Amino acid sequence: MENREIFSNITTIPPVFVRLDGRAFHRLAESLVFTKPFDDRFSDAMIRVCTALVADSGLCPEFAFTFSDEISLYFTRLPFNGRVEKIDSVTASFAASTLTLALGVTPPLAFDARVIPATPAYAMEYLANRQNEAWRNHLNGYCQQALIKEGRRAKKAADQLKGLPAKNLHEMMHKRGFNLATTPAWQRRGVLVYKKITEKKGFNPITQEHVVAERSSVTVDRDLLLFTSPEGKEFLGKLIACP
Repeated sequence: MENREIFSNITTIPPVFVRLDGRAFHRLAESLVFTKPFDDRFSDAMIRVCTALVADSGLCPEFAFTFSDEISLYFTRLPFNGRVEKIDSVTASFAASTLTLALGVTPPLAFDARVIPATPAYAMEYLANRQNEAWRNHLNGYCQQALIKEGRRAKKAADQLKGLPAKNLHEMMHKRGFNLATTPAWQRRGVLVYKKITEKKGFNPITQEHVVAERSSVTVDRDLLLFTSPEGKEFLGKLIACP
C-alpha cells in the first residue's frame, strides 16, 4: 500500500514558512456573534493558538505571525524530516484543535496549510508583505462595516471597495470622522509570537560562584513595528538570524 502514497515522501529544506488559513471562519464569526470588523475574543484565541504552536506543539517553529484568520510559522529546523504532507497536516490539525478548545465551540474548526520555501532575505520580504496584507484587511474591514451601517448589503459593500487604493479607503473613513491610524496596533500590523532568550543571574552553591543562565520564554508582541521601517528591518533581521 505504501507505494501508492506517491506524495508522502515529498520533502523540503529549511528555512520555510508554513501558512495556515481558517476555513469558512465567516460562519464561526456569525455563530459566536463576533464584533465587527475586529473581535478581541477571536484575536486572543488566535494568539493562544500561535503560543501553543511555538511552545507546546513539538513542531518548534521560531515564531508565528498572525492577523485575521491567518498564521505564518517560520521554521529553521523542520520536523518529520521535512516531509511536506506531514508538516502541513499536523500543523493544520494542531491549530484547528487548539482554536476549537480556545473558543469552546462544538462544531469542529479547520485550517488549510501550505509550505513556502524561503531564504533569510525572502523571509524579510514575506513578512513585510503579510503585514501589508494585514493593513489592507484592516482598511477593508472598517470601510465595509461603515458602508453596511449606512444600509449597504455586505456583498455590495465589498464590491464597492474592491480594487480601491489604500489612500482612498483611508480618506473614506476620514470623511466619516474616523482616523484609522488610531486603531489598536494589532489590528493594523498583526501580532508576533516568538521565543525570546533572557539572561538570569543566579548563584551556584556548589562552586560558590555567581552565574548567568539563559532562559527561553515566549513573547507576544501586539504593538509591532512597521516591518518596512529601518527599525522594523533591524528587528526582523535579528529575529530571522536567531535559530
